[in-house]
Amino acid sequence: MFNKFEELQDYLKMKEKQGICLAFSGGIDSILLLYFCKKLNPLAVTINSNLQTHEEISFTEKICQDWGIKQIILDTDIFKIPEIISNPKDRCYHCKKNMFGKIVNTAEKNGASVIFDGTNFDDLQVYRPGRKALEELGIISPFAMFKITKSEIREYSKKCNIPFYDKPSTPCLATRFPYETVLTPEKLKMVEKCEKVLKNFGFASCRFRVHNDIARIEILPENFNAFIRQKDEIINSLRFTGLKYITLDMEGLRSGSMD
Repeated sequence: MFNKFEELQDYLKMKEKQGICLAFSGGIDSILLLYFCKKLNPLAVTINSNLQTHEEISFTEKICQDWGIKQIILDTDIFKIPEIISNPKDRCYHCKKNMFGKIVNTAEKNGASVIFDGTNFDDLQVYRPGRKALEELGIISPFAMFKITKSEIREYSKKCNIPFYDKPSTPCLATRFPYETVLTPEKLKMVEKCEKVLKNFGFASCRFRVHNDIARIEILPENFNAFIRQKDEIINSLRFTGLKYITLDMEGLRSGSMD
């Protein structure tokens, strides 16, 4: 496994003279990629849209400050983009096309001609319509290129003493709603607040998915007993949503359950 990471780092060094820009979301994939690029004078670009939590954006700022990396944060109002807020099945394509289009422009203005993102090899095996947009824009995904998986990224991050190696994935808030559900500021804020409640109860890895007037909570199966013990307190803390039913999904947390 480690040979793949050595080959990857050699590849990144070859790109230094072309100017490196990294789409930095703050997930462990992009964190490790940024770690590899620290000495290559990279530009980190982070999209601040209505689809990320405020905590995630602040988290990216702290990492860039701690590591001495120049960061540009691009504010984007998705509610001005009909192809996103209508939440079609190919929403991710339109979202990536828009967001990464802005990253491409920002990179060009700052003298960077190579743009990386943290897509890993596992991402190629599941439904990811946004991949098409990245290919159209010429975005390079080094982890996918060197067939490096999520578990390998976490393991190598731990080896590098990166304290966030086990950081839970935080996909965009739109993934909490079925396709064709129109996204509104109120719906996204509600999901963000509900997941913060769940995290405060000790469920760091969680999803609060909404189906009309029903909420479907996804947590790790090993945390089911802890959830049941606190059930009444958790439900009372979520009453503000006004949803008719709040349920625990017995299949547990799984990526892409809305796909």
